[in-house]
Amino acid sequence: MSLAARMLNAVERVGNRLPDPVFLFLWLILALVALSLVGAGLGWSAVNPVTGDVLKAESLLSPANLERLFIGMPRTLADFPPLGIVITIIYGASVAERTGLFSTAIRGALLNAPRFILTPIVVVTGMVSHHASDASYVVVIPLAAVIFAAAGRHPLAGLAAGFAAVSGGYAGNLFPGASDALILGITEPAAHLIDPSYAVSIAGNWFFIIGVVIVFTPIVWFLTDRVIEPRLGPWTPSSAAPATAEEKTPLTSAEKRGLAFAGLTVLAMIALWAAITFLPGSPFVDVEAEPEQRFNPLYRSLVAFFALTFFGAGAAFGVGSGSIKSHHDLVRMMRDGISQLAPYIVLAFFAAHFVAMFNWSGLGPILAVNAAASLRELALPTPLLLIVVVLVSCVFDLFIGSASAKWSALAPIVVPMFMLLGISPEMTTAAYRMGDSVTNIATPLMSYFPLILTFAQRWDPKFGLGSLMATMLPYAGAFLVAGLIMVASWVALDLPLGPGVGVHYDPPPPATAAHLPADGGIAGPVAPPQATAAAK
Repeated sequence: MSLAARMLNAVERVGNRLPDPVFLFLWLILALVALSLVGAGLGWSAVNPVTGDVLKAESLLSPANLERLFIGMPRTLADFPPLGIVITIIYGASVAERTGLFSTAIRGALLNAPRFILTPIVVVTGMVSHHASDASYVVVIPLAAVIFAAAGRHPLAGLAAGFAAVSGGYAGNLFPGASDALILGITEPAAHLIDPSYAVSIAGNWFFIIGVVIVFTPIVWFLTDRVIEPRLGPWTPSSAAPATAEEKTPLTSAEKRGLAFAGLTVLAMIALWAAITFLPGSPFVDVEAEPEQRFNPLYRSLVAFFALTFFGAGAAFGVGSGSIKSHHDLVRMMRDGISQLAPYIVLAFFAAHFVAMFNWSGLGPILAVNAAASLRELALPTPLLLIVVVLVSCVFDLFIGSASAKWSALAPIVVPMFMLLGISPEMTTAAYRMGDSVTNIATPLMSYFPLILTFAQRWDPKFGLGSLMATMLPYAGAFLVAGLIMVASWVALDLPLGPGVGVHYDPPPPATAAHLPADGGIAGPVAPPQATAAAK
């Protein structure tokens, strides 16, 4: 057995022994309780250089923390930022998905694609389809194979390009959606460990995710057309399994009418939001804030914007296409969408308590302050520090499929630590997302890997697990190299990550940083006034 085969077998064995993410967080909570006891007993402490507060480790078994845990348990879950954000967007996205808007728009884009630019259209469509959640895996990837076959190209090359875009390009998109709300929602309470006033917007990585689309699209285009398809060899249509009639069917007049209605609804929503923004006394503009911060209310309103836009466009498509017969259908679609969030809500309960208890213990900021001091003494370049985040995320991605589960565990440590090194929470999040999206296309531990293999075997029954891994490894390797270069270049050029969001973090004056967040988020530990005075 080759060295590569042995390494893959070892990864599979280790990955199969990992617990469900729910129990992973449960074990992390138990370990955190034990560590808090040690830290409190040994008197671990640090001085927050932003607020000037003296941070001391607190036992999670102290009366105050036990009261927080058991009496405040419902509030702890309700205050978990990603939960409310994701549920809000899902109300709208579930209507857009279940009326058929997402799948029809994707099918229309791929069916009408010219042969020459077929690959880049598949790639961009695959990245944008992340808004359709799991529908992107079950619609874009097999449909890309069908479209390639219809154009006389190897269907497995289309399948590989679709898989690389949907899963490997998970960090890329043209506009924010539920995944941004989820990941950046985890970032905000982590940032509060150092700066309780810090606000993270759903648009905090908007420019970065567009950059991922721009960088990854030509990579997939080149590899698919020049490496993967030639390696697969000539394709004989008679040897392939036939595509289903539904996949080949052009858009009907009803579907085209629905897309037209949905497009007009999206334009109307954009016009409405623009009008509200530029009206005198707009709630979306803070005229008293610094110029670069004046549109923060607008950015924070994007959660509502996308939820209402998805809802309105989905409802308009349903009316136009006939998939909605009455208002009862809309309610049912929203209810069904929320029901599919059940696994995430279960996970969110444990993740919320891990984040909150990490906060109560004071260990997060203490670890971040001390680690930042050590890294500052090493004087490592900022790009190199973020490259480490990308690589750590890549390794974790081989074993844990859930992006939110990994980030919930990592964010309370790396976000505050990098803030103290002058790196914004959004930049740290972008580095994590880059690492999280490049390796899952090449590991059999990825939850959708067996499904993609099933799709591939429709066209070639002899196409095995190793064949799929060998096909996807060039994409993973190229994505990793390009991702590292992109993160390093983004920092070196100091490019904006989103509207009003930069690479670097400039701490506010202590009086500003020390007050609690206005949105009810979880704040970091605050020392008594006398401790602050003593620290000075």
